[in-house]
Amino acid sequence: MPKRPPAVDLAALLPSWALSLRAERKSPATVKSYTDGVRGFLAWCEETGTPPVLDKATVNGFTAALLEAGREPATVRSRQLGVRRFAAWLADEGEIPADPLLGIKAPKLDAKVIEPLTDDQIRALLKACRGDDLRDRRDTALIRFMVETGARAGETVALALADVDLMVGVAIVRRGKGGKGRSVPFGPQTGQAIDRYVRARRNHRLAGTPALWLGDRGKAFTYDALHKSLAERAARAGIVGFHPHLLRHTAAHRWLARGGSEGGLMAVAGWSAPDMLARYTRARASERAAAEARGLNLGDF
Repeated sequence: MPKRPPAVDLAALLPSWALSLRAERKSPATVKSYTDGVRGFLAWCEETGTPPVLDKATVNGFTAALLEAGREPATVRSRQLGVRRFAAWLADEGEIPADPLLGIKAPKLDAKVIEPLTDDQIRALLKACRGDDLRDRRDTALIRFMVETGARAGETVALALADVDLMVGVAIVRRGKGGKGRSVPFGPQTGQAIDRYVRARRNHRLAGTPALWLGDRGKAFTYDALHKSLAERAARAGIVGFHPHLLRHTAAHRWLARGGSEGGLMAVAGWSAPDMLARYTRARASERAAAEARGLNLGDF
């Protein structure tokens, strides 16, 4: 039988790993995703009476339990990845003699088709933000910016006031996924919405801080706050199953449907591989192809 790794206090080492991730300049969203995976693993071990040991059998049991509970394969894959990254760090730091999870298989992902928002749904979402207080103006600007540029939620939250040039119509994403920066363009309507929010922002308690987006009631604005605020707007608009990432899918579809190039979309969205483009735009690919075919008039001789 393979030798089990020595028992270590995984919970006690979790803050040190989180510090290491931040030192590697991992995004706050990545740090949260990874550490959530380990916390979920430790919680499952406690609930089931399973010794919290990092070996393939135990981690496979945790993974199977999540899938059997109906969790999305992508979520389960993310949780397992956090545990695997933690194990690798423990081995690198000499807390355990070797990485016991090398070669463990990740859950297979379904080729899920995600329908983008329709124009009517986007209008309903914006209508749900009508008002003149800071939160209304902020959420209007957030929705317009994300649905036009396709910026990720974490990238959007991280924007600084100085990163946005309203006159030129461009925002600088300093650190996208994988640490890559890029410029994202936006049009006059989005620029106007951001300008209206920025003018309201001047009266905020934290107006002197660099962050572009600020919370209501004098608070800062976080990744979780974005999810909560936009989910409330979507519920008010009658949109079922909304998630902020849906705005990125919608932006990708709209870009191609309006005749934008695949290369241009990849540059704006921050994708380095075409498989991501296909994944995000799969839902309406046939619809776009039909529209393109009608314009080509291939039946005319």
